[in-house]
Amino acid sequence: MIPLPRMLMRSLKERREPPAPRTLVVADRELPIVVRRLRTARRITLRLAPDGSEARISMPEWGRTADALRFAQQRCDWLAAQLARIPPPAEIAPGCTLAFRGQPLRIEWREAAPRRPALHAEALVLGGPHEGMEGRILRWLEGEALRHCAADLAEYCDRAGQALPRLALSRAMRRWGSCSSRGVIRINWRLIMAPDFVRRSVVAHEVAHMRHFDHSPAFHAHLHDLYEAQIEDANRWLKQNGRSLYHPFG
Repeated sequence: MIPLPRMLMRSLKERREPPAPRTLVVADRELPIVVRRLRTARRITLRLAPDGSEARISMPEWGRTADALRFAQQRCDWLAAQLARIPPPAEIAPGCTLAFRGQPLRIEWREAAPRRPALHAEALVLGGPHEGMEGRILRWLEGEALRHCAADLAEYCDRAGQALPRLALSRAMRRWGSCSSRGVIRINWRLIMAPDFVRRSVVAHEVAHMRHFDHSPAFHAHLHDLYEAQIEDANRWLKQNGRSLYHPFG
């Protein structure tokens, strides 16, 4: 008897299993569940999206979806605790503050000021109608993110002896940066709210990928040569505070 391939066996098993819901009730709310099968995964892992919008399960290709959903169900208390740590979205209004390069920045509205926000000492000053203020501030933050990331990228490419690639901002909910095989580097715009050393670590990470498209020892050695600070400190900051960058803007 010729054995069936593993992928076909899994498919046949799942067809016999009753379909399971892809949502989970956590802390009195219905939380969507996204299941991803990864070729490199060896076990089931669960994490919460940075903005709390969904639970994400990664699992081996040969695993059963029902087992993954059961895994999430058994960890409802953990998910609830993670949701409780996410601050509620703040209202963007005159007098409130937002993070900019790791420091609080006060929003100051002045009747005679231009509609376009401008940085004045520790305040972001703007005028115009209150309606649309949030959008104007968001565009200002993205513009600052592009400006600072472009400067970081030019510096690290010069250190690495690499030609300057195309830079684009990302609004990704899972990744802080990426380097495509076509030579495009994308950096999450929210990093402009983090301290400079954190943003710069992500840019340096992606520049290192221009030479080593993996996370091999050679990659880490190259990143160590490029980045002027301790990469572990930046990674620790993102792990502890990364979710805060998704607020007030989700």
